[in-house]
Amino acid sequence: MTASAPPPRTTALHDRHEALGASFTDFGGWLMPVRYTSDLAEHHAVRTAAGLFDISHMAEFLVTGGDAGAFLDYALAGRISAMRDDQAKYSLVLAADGGIIDDVIVYRHHSERLMVVANAGNRAAVAQALDERAEPFDVEVEDATDHIALVAVQGPASQAILEATAGIGELAGALGDVKYYRMTHARFAAPGELPVPVHIGRTGYTGEDGFELYIRGSAAPALWDALLVAGEPHGLVPAGLAARDTLRLEAGMPLYGHELSLDIVPAQAGLGRAVAADKDDFVGKDRLAAVLTPDAPVLVGLVSEGRRAGRAGYAVLESADAETPIGEITSGALSPTLGHPIAMAFVPPALAEPGTPLFIDVRGTRIPATVTTLPFYRRNS
Repeated sequence: MTASAPPPRTTALHDRHEALGASFTDFGGWLMPVRYTSDLAEHHAVRTAAGLFDISHMAEFLVTGGDAGAFLDYALAGRISAMRDDQAKYSLVLAADGGIIDDVIVYRHHSERLMVVANAGNRAAVAQALDERAEPFDVEVEDATDHIALVAVQGPASQAILEATAGIGELAGALGDVKYYRMTHARFAAPGELPVPVHIGRTGYTGEDGFELYIRGSAAPALWDALLVAGEPHGLVPAGLAARDTLRLEAGMPLYGHELSLDIVPAQAGLGRAVAADKDDFVGKDRLAAVLTPDAPVLVGLVSEGRRAGRAGYAVLESADAETPIGEITSGALSPTLGHPIAMAFVPPALAEPGTPLFIDVRGTRIPATVTTLPFYRRNS
């Protein structure tokens, strides 16, 4: 007999999702809303107004102590010690051989307190990596995932919605002064309740302006309700993981398990900029150059005409009559914003030049596609 898998976990907002009629899916060990009404409606709402996401499945690790910056310089690929207070930074957790364990966002509260936000499905792997790498340093690493809820307001109306949300007060400055990949702090008070801290990052995973709000789990339902009330006049709708996936694909943002994995080094995925290669030492540094051979596949965007989109796992070919694939789609969809199929794929460097014609095998039919630069969509301003 084999032990059955544990049932998926639910977030502090699960009852709210059920009341809104959400459909659910198991994602990274969590039962998460995949949609409330329709994928297209939720996608378009984020592009034109705003969407409200529950992303409490993400994992949060608090790193505290006098060596916090030096430790994260060693544990992650980026130069974390150079961050300023209230700055956020995209980075990578690399394996010793240079492969990607996870991509993360780091927030710096101050020099001795930082937070690493990892993907839900990689929580255990990131926890192990941080714990193992912390030993020589004066730091403490705390997995705070179970105590923190995370909601995201994404879209052009997001700032106006937060400014109108009842209960958010004691803001450390105007929201309009918070730049991209920066954070601010406030307090949120539900009716009849004492205020609790809420940390607000101007970050996101949709390609739109927006904010991610970190708050204790017990206060999340009241915050969710307050955001929906404030957002109604602005067109805010609750949005699920299906819309989140097409939004991030249009924005050319990688998803772990698709564009990122232990078999991929950062430069292959176009993430060489996330690696501070001139640091004295960090896990994976010695292997990055050795692993990246001249013929190692690289990530590209593909666009095609019509309505038939390549999906993850579909073969990419050099010609319509080729028998041997030269690559594979990692993510693909019919773009709701652009109206034509888009995809990301790993192909040989010799075929990665923008404008290169290729073909996608879509269920036995060879569909012409053209290599393009990422992202597919870029918001105005």
